[in-house]
Amino acid sequence: MVEVAVSALSVAGSPRMSGEDAEHVRALAAVFHELPPVIVHRSTMRVIDGVHRLRAAELRGHKRIAVRFFSGDEADAFVLAVKSNVAHGLPLSLADRKTAAVRLIALRPQWSDRLIASVAGLAPGTIAEARKEHFGSVPSGASRIGQDGRLRPINGHAGRLLASELIRRNPEMSLRQIAKAAGISPETARDVRNRMQRGENPLPRQHQSRQVGRSHQPERRPVGQGASLGLARLPSDNPAAVIERLRADPALRFTETGRTLLRLLHIQLIETAEWKKIGENVPPHCSGIVAGLARECAYMWQQFAEQVEHKVDRVISGA
Repeated sequence: MVEVAVSALSVAGSPRMSGEDAEHVRALAAVFHELPPVIVHRSTMRVIDGVHRLRAAELRGHKRIAVRFFSGDEADAFVLAVKSNVAHGLPLSLADRKTAAVRLIALRPQWSDRLIASVAGLAPGTIAEARKEHFGSVPSGASRIGQDGRLRPINGHAGRLLASELIRRNPEMSLRQIAKAAGISPETARDVRNRMQRGENPLPRQHQSRQVGRSHQPERRPVGQGASLGLARLPSDNPAAVIERLRADPALRFTETGRTLLRLLHIQLIETAEWKKIGENVPPHCSGIVAGLARECAYMWQQFAEQVEHKVDRVISGA
């Protein structure tokens, strides 16, 4: 906590569209010394949480105010502003929360309806309606990050089918193992198992209609193939989102081998055009050597992929 000049702070970009409540400012001014510090975005000096406290300080004639700095980007600052003003103090109005939700969807389109709803203090259904109204239909194969930080496909029928196949192969697998392997939630895995025990289709009715021309039973494919496991995969055209998701996993972030893996994966995130540019500028006299090294690297990544997939096989088989 530090003290900064009141005049140095900005209140632009607040999720409170109607401005400050004068009565609330006067109430805070009466107990000003008992108030917590204001939260301020370090790079912009914009107040994230505590505009009413700032106005109360001005009302009392204070030239400086206690603050805590937040060092994230502007999108993260807005998320924190909304969440803070929903959780305590003078709550945002319903209109303010709905307006903020639309902006949150634009800033974090990969977040699930439930995750955005938890920030904006709204129902997930309200977020879904706002997303559809302002941003249109969902791309085929899209995935979103849930409240638990895991990424799951919006259309979960592929995960359900894989879960049913895993249950059929190994009925003793735990729900958590099934959920992890199929990229679905444990509750969804439970629903699939319960449906199978009742002799029902693992897909709910709304998903069954999407399986045009397919059998109700999933295609039987080798469990060892990573493509058939669907392990919480992201769309193949967005590898950057994959790595961002992995960076949030404590099992990778807080281990040396995990950080090494993240660094190696990050190096691969070069656009196709950039790879082409690099290839065109390799000196002719060492082209053969570079090509050989590239093939060797590709082979090592292939071996690594097979090693990881084999590890998944052991989990699924209960070994």
